[in-house]
Amino acid sequence: EAKNLGPVSGPNRLKDLCTFCTISLDQEEVFRTKVFDKSITPFYGEDFFFEIPRPFQFLSFYVYAKGVFQRDLPVGKVSIRKDDLCKYSGKDDWFNLQPVDPNTEVQGKVHLEMRLNEVITDHGSTGQHLLVKIIECKELPLISGQNCDPYATVSLVGPARSDQKKTKVKKKTSNPYFEETFFFEVTRSSSYSRKSQFPVEEEDIEKLEIRVDLWNNENLAQDVFLGETRVPVKILQSDHIHKAWYLLQPKGTGSKSKSDDLGQLRLKLTYIEDTVLPSTCYTPLCNLLLKSPDVKPISASAAHILGDIFRERYEAALPMVRLLLYHSRFVPFVSAVAALELDNTQEANTIFRGNSLATRCIDDMMKIVGKSYLAVTLKPVIDEICDSNKTCEIDPIKLKEGDNVEVNKENLQVYVQKVFSSITQSSSNCPPLMCDVFRSLRHLACKRFLGDPHVQYSAVSSFVFLRFFAVAVLSPHSFQLRSHHPDPEIARTLTLISKTIQTLGSWGSLSKKLSSFKESYMYDFYKSFQEEKCIEKVKKFLDEISSNVSKESSRQEDAVVLKEGEVQKRTQGKKNFSKRNFKKRWLRVTNRELSYHKRKGKEALCTISVKNIQAVEKLDESAFNRKNMFQVVLSEKPLYVQAGNCVEASEWLEILGQVSRCNEGRLTTYHSSNYTGGAWQCCKNQSSNAPGCKPCTITMLANLQLDIDCDREAERIFSLLSSNESKLQNMEDACASMAVYQGPQREQEEYSKFTIQEPKETFQTLKQLRNVMEELQRQHNSRNNITAQYGS
Repeated sequence: EAKNLGPVSGPNRLKDLCTFCTISLDQEEVFRTKVFDKSITPFYGEDFFFEIPRPFQFLSFYVYAKGVFQRDLPVGKVSIRKDDLCKYSGKDDWFNLQPVDPNTEVQGKVHLEMRLNEVITDHGSTGQHLLVKIIECKELPLISGQNCDPYATVSLVGPARSDQKKTKVKKKTSNPYFEETFFFEVTRSSSYSRKSQFPVEEEDIEKLEIRVDLWNNENLAQDVFLGETRVPVKILQSDHIHKAWYLLQPKGTGSKSKSDDLGQLRLKLTYIEDTVLPSTCYTPLCNLLLKSPDVKPISASAAHILGDIFRERYEAALPMVRLLLYHSRFVPFVSAVAALELDNTQEANTIFRGNSLATRCIDDMMKIVGKSYLAVTLKPVIDEICDSNKTCEIDPIKLKEGDNVEVNKENLQVYVQKVFSSITQSSSNCPPLMCDVFRSLRHLACKRFLGDPHVQYSAVSSFVFLRFFAVAVLSPHSFQLRSHHPDPEIARTLTLISKTIQTLGSWGSLSKKLSSFKESYMYDFYKSFQEEKCIEKVKKFLDEISSNVSKESSRQEDAVVLKEGEVQKRTQGKKNFSKRNFKKRWLRVTNRELSYHKRKGKEALCTISVKNIQAVEKLDESAFNRKNMFQVVLSEKPLYVQAGNCVEASEWLEILGQVSRCNEGRLTTYHSSNYTGGAWQCCKNQSSNAPGCKPCTITMLANLQLDIDCDREAERIFSLLSSNESKLQNMEDACASMAVYQGPQREQEEYSKFTIQEPKETFQTLKQLRNVMEELQRQHNSRNNITAQYGS
């Protein structure tokens, strides 16, 4: 959210304008919020999660005022340096908005080669010449969505001089190669053998610096500043070549206007950066975690200890769940921890209601493997609810003037019926892994509460209805069912539907006690569903997803939309590279086909079966002088696509690579550029049918929904354990104390925050964990000895 937003230049005050926020990696926008109506205290309330696919210097948040007849006006920004992100991670902070100054909007880096040579001047004295070579630049920003026309100026700056020289302009590129060398005369006063005739130019080399500025050539308009770097001449040794990359910085003399009146932006950031070692380093840790399901009791296993130590951190179980899923060890582990939880559950009607290790693990599993199941089951009806936006308020206190409660009740009834039917008729789409878990839970619950006929259903419905479908209806954005959070009115409708679905889902498992409902208006609404035989439908559905009957694997898999969005597509069959041959298209990929459309919702202009995709790879920027391009290689001709930003490009490559990774006709090599002028531009081979010159990206994983990098998950687990060594030590002390003393009751209370059934077994596992962690830390230390310095 933002508050106290200041005025922007123009005829309108900010309170009369609508605002929105954007998220940028340096100067590249990767996300934007919805527009918030007229307010100087807008609450955006949006969440964005993304992998960062490239190096960057700043993560920036811009607030814009929406222009009607003119361009959007920047109100202010918050820029956080990459090195500082960890300071704010996991925190909720208010940040002062800073002015958006063109001289501070920079990104990219420049490669320089510098040398200081001793020379003899015409007067017989010793002087020095400075050689500065600009080799290349990388990752310069897009200007108005297009590559810039960059050039560089090189200056030797001191108290009494400022010599400047300029490179040629490079057309339409973000990674220009200059390869230009410049010479400057440098003279030190101490080097003269006789009195100099140039007293004004006598300079101390300590005060000289090399300044390199990057500019975008705008032809008729004023050139745009892209960034600068300053290097002190004193770091150069005589006749020694200094070759280094330097990050571009904001202009040193950038205007420092007051920012007090621009307002504030409230952000909650979570930033995770792990250094992932080679696979062999993680083998001992993975083996220790993967044997957890076989450890007796389960509380003495490494995976349970990890969950026990981080019981207050909900996300800590996720890397462990991914690791167990990938190695097919999840079901035995979660069955064991569920059995342990049931042993400590006294009443059947409280089964799996808490935030335990079992419920956290199953929640994470359902989000990972049930993503496409949710999309098939709920997305069409959620889209209809959000797009039609019918009023469904039935709370008398919240009704607006002119609302008809009977009409609203009817609207809500129709929506609930559609959602309920979609769920109860979806059993054939339920992923087999979820069915295996539900079957195990059902069996364990029946065994624990023999005399309760409903417990077999409540064990399953407490997950599939309460923690899966009802939560997805309430927050479709969190489950990728919608791109933005719904408006307040639609959010209220989804809340009412979610409440109803939770209750309907529990009818098949618990006795019908409608008198227990808090709201009388909901009591009246629920009564209308009793005649629909909802209980039988819920029971039938729960039976189907948790019974011992194996599901037919031969059924036709439903088409699931994995990703869609606007892109620039190169027109097929065109030989010239003009801008007009790139068209805006709506690209859509399902687990069956890739298609592009003129606009969202329109008929497909072209449909490609994913089975025909031979490779999906990045395309060199030089091919069309465009960033964020990729190619879908087909037998006829490749499809060239430009994504909106680097995050989008990375996501398209990942999704398309997943759906085509098992194709029989996949290529092992590809061309990283295009075929033009009678040759491939990457390898200069003149045959259009020549095999590729680069190896294709290796795609090993066969399961679309379990695209898991085990090394990365193991490193995340190591990072979590390393940051909580004190808790591990406390648990170790508790085990030692209990094993030695078989302690009195007061000692048991002291260690009640840990689950320790067998102190000796648990102590042994903790010792193994500590040994594994020490070795991993040693591996990290050996790789971190050399710290990269600025300009290295």
